[in-house]
Amino acid sequence: FNYGDQRQFETALQLLDRALEIRPDDPEIKAEKTSIYQAKGDLAEANKYLAAITALTPSYDAVGAKVTQLRLERKYDEAIRLLKTRFAEFEFGSEVEQAVFSYFLIIEQHLAGDDAGVQATGTQTRDRLVQLTREQPDNDWLAIVLSQTYALLGDKSGAWKEAERVKTITPVSRDAAVGPFGDENMAVVATLFGEKSRAIELLARLVRIPYTGWLYGNPVTPALLRLDPIWDPLRSDPAFQKLCKSPQ
Repeated sequence: FNYGDQRQFETALQLLDRALEIRPDDPEIKAEKTSIYQAKGDLAEANKYLAAITALTPSYDAVGAKVTQLRLERKYDEAIRLLKTRFAEFEFGSEVEQAVFSYFLIIEQHLAGDDAGVQATGTQTRDRLVQLTREQPDNDWLAIVLSQTYALLGDKSGAWKEAERVKTITPVSRDAAVGPFGDENMAVVATLFGEKSRAIELLARLVRIPYTGWLYGNPVTPALLRLDPIWDPLRSDPAFQKLCKSPQ
């Protein structure tokens, strides 16, 4: 576990500040600082480290942090424009990276209410991911992205099958740091399918434990539950509202 995984955000920020003194223009360090401030719910501070990030920034982490920031700010159209520009003008380092950014685009289209875009992007992404998972069956990232892509396309059977497979690839019993992100993925899938109780039960555990988060680069926090529109379908439930008010 690193300090972010353990929710020791102030210590993590101090170490990142020291790293920035040595490499003040490093986009990876800035992306990590951004994700910490996002986890704390301080989007204004997070934005300070994203000023130089564009659709053509090479760093996966930096552009991913930018997309997350735009989602948390509910600027879906801006996120979609950034991602479409990246697809049009950027040369991806791998098919896996390209597939993950395709997933980012589907999420933004879903949140923006662009059902036609979700179907078009999602179908292409699903087909690419199915092939990639055959080639890399032990890649838990691909399994997560495929499970959520299935969910966004409304394929319940496919989504839950892949979500279960994530947990067999990286079980908590073998990796206590990374393993819980299988439950994080399941919480997203459950939310997308309107299974509120299941999603909230998973999130109630995740907000209490240390782990390496997939969705945010840090564990789920009450601040992220409050901010992220992904969780909007849960907001009317008193149990979810209680999670949002719990201490960081």
